[in-house]
Amino acid sequence: MTIRRSKTVVVTGASAGVGRAIAAAFGRLGWQVALIARGEEGLEGARHEIESSGGRALPIVADVGDADAMFAAAERIERELGPVDVWVNNAMVTVYGASVDITPEEFAQVTRVTYLGQVHGTLAALRHMRPRDSGAIISIGSALAYRSIPFQAPYCAAKAATRGFIDSLRSELMAENSAVTLTMVHLPAVNTPQFDWARNKFDRKLAPVRPIVQPEPIAAAVVRAAVERPREYWVGASAVKAIAAQMLMPSIADRLLARAGIENETTNEPADPNAPDNLYQAGRGDPGAHGRFDSESAHHAFPFNPTLLRAGAALGLAAGAALLWRAARSARARETRLFQHRQVGAR
Repeated sequence: MTIRRSKTVVVTGASAGVGRAIAAAFGRLGWQVALIARGEEGLEGARHEIESSGGRALPIVADVGDADAMFAAAERIERELGPVDVWVNNAMVTVYGASVDITPEEFAQVTRVTYLGQVHGTLAALRHMRPRDSGAIISIGSALAYRSIPFQAPYCAAKAATRGFIDSLRSELMAENSAVTLTMVHLPAVNTPQFDWARNKFDRKLAPVRPIVQPEPIAAAVVRAAVERPREYWVGASAVKAIAAQMLMPSIADRLLARAGIENETTNEPADPNAPDNLYQAGRGDPGAHGRFDSESAHHAFPFNPTLLRAGAALGLAAGAALLWRAARSARARETRLFQHRQVGAR
């Protein structure tokens, strides 16, 4: 008799925010959940939450920007929990401010965690998944991977770079007929503790760009992605609109965002200039998944699969091209008949 093992998922950035909600969602389904983050208190809170719901958790203190640490974490997870079925790259940091006010060191740190952290996690997962020819890697992206906004240049650039990396890798895996799948889940604005511990160059408190979604619908979309394994999900109407706007009218989007200024990303409350941030070190305490915007955050957000949209657009373009070809052919036929008629008349 074969004993069926519990499935194993790895979640980076699992101590708070979206990562915390994703880890808890898998835990409630009975998965073994490996938790990777820098903050011990947040990891302990996540472990307790998962084990309270009947799941098994393995917390690992590690910085995703450290490639060796990620490879070591993957080895430990495989050794203690067994083969990894799903790896979710979620960890991120950011800096709010005008690009000219952000230092090169700050740009480098956001890149190291938010972009290279995804690369390191993916490579660590592939080291074990490729020999088995099985597994799913899910990268948490953002609508900002397609449509950058002002005052978050390091973060937007890191998310766009992640999309480029995943697209390249996907083709490479296809070339070797690998069964390992890659999915990007692009998010809208989410109510997480990020807005209280991100580095802030402004004199007002930070806020997500409305509309806002709770972390739990994001977690549900990631669980669904682990099952369905689509190429991408765009979660929520606001993410779909932002990505579509960039594709259809990027110059207009540029002007609208320029006109909005910092009003979209801050509140009217003054910021504490001495408040700690998590750019270089983990935040203190156990903040959980939610931020301070519960009262205005939606509890539902549909994960839209853009494959359907792209297929429709391709059919539309093909139909349009066929109509143009027919029109051009008819015009040429008319010109030929008119020319022949004139030739006959000239005789």
